[in-house]
Amino acid sequence: MNSIIQEVTQRIIERSQTERRAYLDKIEHARRQGPHRGVLSCGNLAHGFAACSASEKADLRSMTKANVAIVSSYNDMLSAHQPYETYPQILKEAIREAGSVAQFAGGVPAMCDGVTQGNPGMDLSLMSRDVIAMSTAVALSHNMFDAALMLGICDKIVPGLLIGSLAFGHLPTVFVPAGPMPSGIPNKEKARVRQAYAEGKASREELLEAESKSYHSAGTCTFYGTANSNQLVVETMGLHLPGSSFVNPGTPLRDALTKAAAKQVTRLTDISGNYMPIGHIVDAKSIVNGVVALLATGGSTNHTMHLVAVAKAAGYTLTWDDFSDLSKATPLLTRIYPNGSADINHFTAAGGMSLLFKQLLDAGLLHNDVQTICGQGLDLYTKEPVLNDGELEWRDGPKTSLDPQVVASVETPFKPDGGLSVLEGNLGRAVMKTSALREGKGIITAPAVVFEDQFELDKSFQAGELDKDCIVVVRFQGPKAIGMPELHRLTPPLGVLQDRGFNVALVTDGRMSGASGKVPAAIHVTPEAYNGGLLAKVQNGDMIELDADKGVMRLLVDDVELEAREAVKAQLEHHLVGMGRELFTGMRSQLTGAEQGACSLFATQEQQA
Repeated sequence: MNSIIQEVTQRIIERSQTERRAYLDKIEHARRQGPHRGVLSCGNLAHGFAACSASEKADLRSMTKANVAIVSSYNDMLSAHQPYETYPQILKEAIREAGSVAQFAGGVPAMCDGVTQGNPGMDLSLMSRDVIAMSTAVALSHNMFDAALMLGICDKIVPGLLIGSLAFGHLPTVFVPAGPMPSGIPNKEKARVRQAYAEGKASREELLEAESKSYHSAGTCTFYGTANSNQLVVETMGLHLPGSSFVNPGTPLRDALTKAAAKQVTRLTDISGNYMPIGHIVDAKSIVNGVVALLATGGSTNHTMHLVAVAKAAGYTLTWDDFSDLSKATPLLTRIYPNGSADINHFTAAGGMSLLFKQLLDAGLLHNDVQTICGQGLDLYTKEPVLNDGELEWRDGPKTSLDPQVVASVETPFKPDGGLSVLEGNLGRAVMKTSALREGKGIITAPAVVFEDQFELDKSFQAGELDKDCIVVVRFQGPKAIGMPELHRLTPPLGVLQDRGFNVALVTDGRMSGASGKVPAAIHVTPEAYNGGLLAKVQNGDMIELDADKGVMRLLVDDVELEAREAVKAQLEHHLVGMGRELFTGMRSQLTGAEQGACSLFATQEQQA
């Protein structure tokens, strides 16, 4: 094993001993209690299986067969989740063939940042993760179940399902993906039209046509944002069947993998004699594996919050310093848009997950002494699924990349590090995704141009007020302020400024998105401006220094002057009412800082600590 990865793993284990022991004690207590349907009153049990067939009722009454919960994020507005419409019946039938029972336990909400981007609904996006976690808990709270299947794909859905599942860590749990849509127009062409539209050189009709050719069918978006990062991380943590993350929906292989996932979860129950709950699979080593795979592929910066919250749910404290040190030890092995021109289907064609696992394992960058839903170790994950005469089997994946422009080797990586930098200074702490930055663009010192709202930037850009070297500051976007929306709409105008030859960067306490690209962006600034952060004192013209190489984010203003300045008061009224945002006032107030996962679910624990 790589010594840095060993060291980081060990310090996570040591700092988390008390919390992890309490977590394991909790789920062991829940296991000993077992599903309560065996001791439910007649009325309770009758309610629990009233809609089941006579044979299923007999099975559930006797406690001799497993009952599997299905929790789904299906809705047919979102392309990624539309394929899940038919999954419950497929899963039930496969589980019936395996001699067990399945019940659809509940649905969870699923919103799309791609739809809400730049609109009021985006202010609910990050908080929806915690709602999904709670919805998962409600679905499983009837305590009728021996195992669970989780159906989710996109940005906040998978982290929410994972946090909710870990609250029921005594249950064996398998995550069931649906796969990406086939490739549309090239990502570089999509980006070109977006920038042309930002400059007024393309019409709205041309922009919509390009977007429609990119997002064109059922399945996950094909760029490497948070949705596909979710799938890669969950598979690396051993919660997917090997090679199942990026198989296109509506294909025979996809259907075979769905049925196999259903049957696999029945093999992990207490009744099966091969008990392996999710709370034992998700440990410090599997979490570190997930972070390493994320960094090796230049994945979504959103996981600097999501994986922190997931780790907390499993009894671990994961920090940005852990991310930073793991990034230094992990080479960048893929070029997938936005840090390259290829999409996720090209990644799969170049060798995909099986090749990624093989390279990381061979280099000692992944822990192999971990539990997965398929047993001990990750060796099976170096294989890829195929159909042979209609039967699902796994064969050896490629030993080398089939397209070195998309997947590199550990010996000759695209970058020697994982493309994530943690910045620190008097402005606080932030993260910067560096995997997509051009050489030298991660270092900039320039005057600040300050905005209190992302929507103000468009007006300045159109007026030509940003045609200069500058660091754009967009503040009061943090968790407690307005729920920390993604600010991806800022990417096209800032990209235009960069292409015009100006040195530009972004500093914000908001999120930039899993699609952070070529513009250096110090995001997730903590403490946020609304919660005492120095960001609230920055003025137009102040010099700011960003250095991703040295991990520096500094406001170059004398301490005496800063002490004398009054912090700007946030004007947030237009962000707090409408589109349901008033219903989330209490949750917003409970959100922790970005480095603590921007999570409301553990707020009481944090306050007590």
